[in-house]
Amino acid sequence: MIDLNKQLKILIKTGKVYFGVKQAIKAVKTGKTKMVIISSNCPDKIKQEILYCAKISNIPVYAYKGGSLDLGALCDKPFPISALTIIDPGDSEILKLAEIEEE
Repeated sequence: MIDLNKQLKILIKTGKVYFGVKQAIKAVKTGKTKMVIISSNCPDKIKQEILYCAKISNIPVYAYKGGSLDLGALCDKPFPISALTIIDPGDSEILKLAEIEEE
């Protein structure tokens, strides 16, 4: 089992990520992302748009079970994060979460 906390910290340090739903939607529409993580309380309309675009672009989406405040805290940010877009995973193994989601 992958430790999400540890992998997120590695991702933030060594990889490239975008925070926020606007960045997530833009990156998914252009296909320039490896994966998107959305919080459990991401607004439904936005969540559906991200899921729809991700399905078309064949980009995995991981549904984080915590809220946006929890996701923000995991990323050491003082603000809520509804969507986290992974452009480059760096040294993390966070993309393996997508494989777990599909099972």
